[in-house]
Amino acid sequence: MRVSTNQVYTQSLRAISDNQRALTETQDQLATGKRLTKPSDDPVGAAKLIRITEELDKITQYNRNTNLLKNSLEQQETILSSIKDSSNRARVLTVQAGNGILTQTDKNAIASELKQVRDEIFSLMNAQNAGGEYIFAGFQSQTQAFSFNYAANANKFKFEGDTGTNIMRVSDSVTLQTTSSGQDIFENVFARLKFTRDPNTNDNFERMEIKDQTAFDRFHKNLYDPTTAANNHIQLTVINPGEIQIAQVGTGAVLDVLPFAPDTAFQYSGIEFEFSAQVGETTQLTLAPPQKKNLAETINDFIIALEDNTLASNGFDTRISDTLVGIDNAMNKISVESSSIGGRLNIADAIYASNLDMEVANKKAQASIQDLDYAEATTRFAKQETALEAALATFPKVSSLNLFQYI
Repeated sequence: MRVSTNQVYTQSLRAISDNQRALTETQDQLATGKRLTKPSDDPVGAAKLIRITEELDKITQYNRNTNLLKNSLEQQETILSSIKDSSNRARVLTVQAGNGILTQTDKNAIASELKQVRDEIFSLMNAQNAGGEYIFAGFQSQTQAFSFNYAANANKFKFEGDTGTNIMRVSDSVTLQTTSSGQDIFENVFARLKFTRDPNTNDNFERMEIKDQTAFDRFHKNLYDPTTAANNHIQLTVINPGEIQIAQVGTGAVLDVLPFAPDTAFQYSGIEFEFSAQVGETTQLTLAPPQKKNLAETINDFIIALEDNTLASNGFDTRISDTLVGIDNAMNKISVESSSIGGRLNIADAIYASNLDMEVANKKAQASIQDLDYAEATTRFAKQETALEAALATFPKVSSLNLFQYI
């Protein structure tokens, strides 16, 4: 077969170009440290790399979210802890105010310190995050969560936010609550459950007061009917010289029959009674509707009671009981929220650790596809360099061959 001069040149040029291209690709691999420098190097591997890169980007965002979430929850935890400390101080001062030997000057001094505690709690309820958003205002984070109107006759501390709660995604399948509304933490706190007495049905009434709040709360919660008012009326009737019957007026149901002696105190469901009634005489009480009051309002009401030098002794004792129960209920609510925050922090830590493990696994898979084997690449580079040099050295000699050289 005859080989033309053009074919010799073309074949030699192709060999040099192929060797040059292979050498350049190996140089790129060595420079970048990656085996795949373009999708055509390994289409299947390139597709896998895209999926792995997307997964790593998601994990990176989830880790950022988790860090933001933890910072927010830790700030809320600190705020609630401070409120709890202030509440404990308010409780100590309330108990101290119950000392019967205190003068009005002493009460005014306690009221003065309680004002500072109240203001501190109010400030913490309006705490802001680093972005200037009010933490406990729900979705109305640009609005102050609580306002204070000194001139208002009641409910001087008013919630201005809403019930919204923010959430943040920390993994493909897990979202966690980042904030809680002040409506739930501070507003939805039950005040002391009480009863009222009907003066028109109390024959020979002497005394009727709550002595065991826990027992009364249980009785109230089990019996209170928000729809039928008559079911909240409880009547005590002396049915014979030694017994008294306790019945629900609305249903007529007999709740209990207890031993009774005139002018002798006895208790029923946390209430202590004492009256000198005769057989057939009755007395009646009504379970009061449950009320809610935030912590700042509870403390403020007690400050007003402390500064009221016209308040009778039994009325002041009632205010002390109201305040202590209100503080305790508020602290219980805060403790529940603190426990919830702790639980969310634990979940966030677990998810973060899991995301880190997934990140390591994905990076390992990514490395197995795209990372370069330097030993193999260096050896290949030397081989390709030698081949190129040989091609470059051979071409001049081949291109100069002709029959006249052999004559």
